[in-house]
Amino acid sequence: MAKKPKIAEVDRSLYDFKDDESDFYRIKAGLTEEIVNQISDEKHDPDWMRAERLESLKIYNSLRVPDWGPSIEGLDMDSIATYVRPNTGMKGSWNEVPEEIKSTFEKLGIPQAERESLAGVGAQYDSELVYHNVKEEVAAQGVVYTDLESALTGKYEDMVRTHFMKLVPPTDHKFAALHGAVWSGGSFVYVPAGVHVEIPLQSYFRLNAKGAGQFEHTLIIVDEGADLHFIEGCSAPKYNVANLHAGCVELYVGRGAHLRYSTIENWSKNMYNLNTKRALVEEGGKMEWVSGSFGSHTSYLYPTTILKGDDSHCEFTGITFAGAGQNLDTGAKMIHIGEHTSSYINTKSISKSGGISTYRSAVQIMSGAHGAKASVSCASLMLDAESRSDTIPAIEVDTDDADVGHEAKIGRISDEAVFYLMSRGIAEAEARAMIVSGFADTVSKELPLEYAAEMNNLIKIEMENG
Repeated sequence: MAKKPKIAEVDRSLYDFKDDESDFYRIKAGLTEEIVNQISDEKHDPDWMRAERLESLKIYNSLRVPDWGPSIEGLDMDSIATYVRPNTGMKGSWNEVPEEIKSTFEKLGIPQAERESLAGVGAQYDSELVYHNVKEEVAAQGVVYTDLESALTGKYEDMVRTHFMKLVPPTDHKFAALHGAVWSGGSFVYVPAGVHVEIPLQSYFRLNAKGAGQFEHTLIIVDEGADLHFIEGCSAPKYNVANLHAGCVELYVGRGAHLRYSTIENWSKNMYNLNTKRALVEEGGKMEWVSGSFGSHTSYLYPTTILKGDDSHCEFTGITFAGAGQNLDTGAKMIHIGEHTSSYINTKSISKSGGISTYRSAVQIMSGAHGAKASVSCASLMLDAESRSDTIPAIEVDTDDADVGHEAKIGRISDEAVFYLMSRGIAEAEARAMIVSGFADTVSKELPLEYAAEMNNLIKIEMENG
């Protein structure tokens, strides 16, 4: 009997298990003023936040659904529960987390990752954080890492109010307004000036509920000369009804500061992922994005960086894998405002079994961005004749003093490469998976070891299942 290829040993159940919701609090489906007020009551919002939620709801009702990207007609907000929580408060000790929730994160490897390689961890389950902890030596540096609600109702309220939804205002688009109305959970991070956090902080989001939405808000402020690596991961089991993810990430990078934001999004294939991420970089600051997008039925995801300060810099490295039934519209945006700013976008997209992958980017160089440099490189790999890959770049240059380049490549797996690996005793399916992993290597090598292993595992799953 022929040896079974290793690729067939990958077990999707690592992500696809479901937990019983019978003991959860679940708000009624839909989106009304009553529901928004109910969420505000649950969160113990200060008056100004309640007012912002209600204003966001008005904006949401006034805006149209975007019509330029993939269809999201299968998403019915009247069928989505915008707030679901387990009947437990947030814990600072892993031992205090209820067993049924603890087992979920144990299966996903979160506690082990915390013990081995992380400075702090936040774990969100549906609409609420259930666990949050940061190492004493990191807290002793003055680093603040907590859930956003605690920051909002505690001594950091003024800092939250100054920054919350200022980079991503509710008027930005319909789903930013939705987020502003019903957001729940997420992380608040403040790194004081000059502090270098040597090991990463991480948040993990698990959406377990059927027919629900997750709307976490991540707010990170890295002060002058500080340094941080922040990691976010997410997953959800698959249901036969639509789920929605419309989170928001706002990142503030101070003068001469450095922030690396890494994420592996592994949503289930009934998920509409309409996430918004944006960073503002001051003089001499550096922003790095490392992004892996797997899963979800439909995605709109375009992390944006505003290079406000002179000599600021941004790099975006991303990979997208679209399998059967997926339409993933992803990319990045760079806005150059300061002088001698620079940006680099490097993306890889893979499509298989009829999946559709669209790279959509925008580079805007403002009139005052003298000496700006921008480079875009996107490569697409289609694994069969049924799949599709499109590139839609937009470049706008409003100064004569700029250097801008764009390169795009598209192709298929070489039969010669597959034959060569098979001639060395490697099964065909595994040979193809190896080639795809090599194609994705520019992303995986930018991730910490355990997250690179997860990404390679996801590639194997996609190669097996489509």
